[in-house]
Amino acid sequence: MKVAVVGATGLVGTVMLKVLEKRNFPVTELMPVASQRSVGKEVTFRGNTFQVIGLQDAVDACPDVAIFSAGGSVSLAWAPKFAKVGTTVIDNSSAWRMDPGKKLIVPEVNADALEENDKIIANPNCSTIQLVAALKPLHSRFIIKRLVISTYQSITGTGVKAVQQFHIERDGKVPSKEEMAYHHPINENCIPHCDVFLENDYTKEEMKLVHETKKIFNDDSLGITATAVRVPVDGGHSESVNIEFEKPFEVDEIKKELNEAVGVVVLDDVANNQYPMPLMAKNKDEVFVGRIRRDESIENGLNLWIVADNLRKGAATNAVQIAEYLVEKKWIGEGVMV
Repeated sequence: MKVAVVGATGLVGTVMLKVLEKRNFPVTELMPVASQRSVGKEVTFRGNTFQVIGLQDAVDACPDVAIFSAGGSVSLAWAPKFAKVGTTVIDNSSAWRMDPGKKLIVPEVNADALEENDKIIANPNCSTIQLVAALKPLHSRFIIKRLVISTYQSITGTGVKAVQQFHIERDGKVPSKEEMAYHHPINENCIPHCDVFLENDYTKEEMKLVHETKKIFNDDSLGITATAVRVPVDGGHSESVNIEFEKPFEVDEIKKELNEAVGVVVLDDVANNQYPMPLMAKNKDEVFVGRIRRDESIENGLNLWIVADNLRKGAATNAVQIAEYLVEKKWIGEGVMV
């Protein structure tokens, strides 16, 4: 099982290596891959040191699977080259997500959409992953009519530069213009601006939630609106989600569905101040759901609070879980079971 991790020296790539190790993915040969400026650097995996190689060298080695976390332009240019030599690509960028010929996968939700000849598989946006993981069992039973989503997204979703800006400001210093990842200070602040603004005055991040959720659920009839906010949290995205169902429900039925959902942990005991928070979700692979309550202002309305580590389930873990599914199906490797 030859595994290439493209973008191995980046924020998500580093976590990817940790997740592959933690989940005991059957790697027999690891290829850490990065841009030319990082070639020759070293990364550690399972106690061993590996030298970073370039993209063309990785393609020439024909890995079984290549997990990409190196940005959309790299994925657009190089994923087809890997696919051409028989490598299955799992891409963490936005490059292929809305391509009608590519599958957009959260394993607990729609792994059954995958086929053996899928050579480029898209990993959804981090905020979409935790959303659909929690909503899938509810949509299956009660049919979601409309979603109103407000996100509270960690600085780690922006990248290393944002984390550096945050810590410079936390130390009481003023970052230089070159050190600013955002247009405004992030320490002690909330910025209602994730990614770039589009012609409709929504941000790209907000529209990802709309389009990706519809694609994953294979349901264009869903009404979805979103507001995405960057908050001074070092790890973990939170979402306030208001749902309008077509069918009536009891809150106990909602909790039962969520408790039985794979990869979802219900933490909802307000009498003892128990509810999901990014601090407790950090470095965990599950999606946490709490503050489960009826929306008394509309018929068949519900409110949820959903939290997950955006670098784990929101990125690295989901990608590795896709790879695990491919191994289980014996579509990659030589039939080695996880």
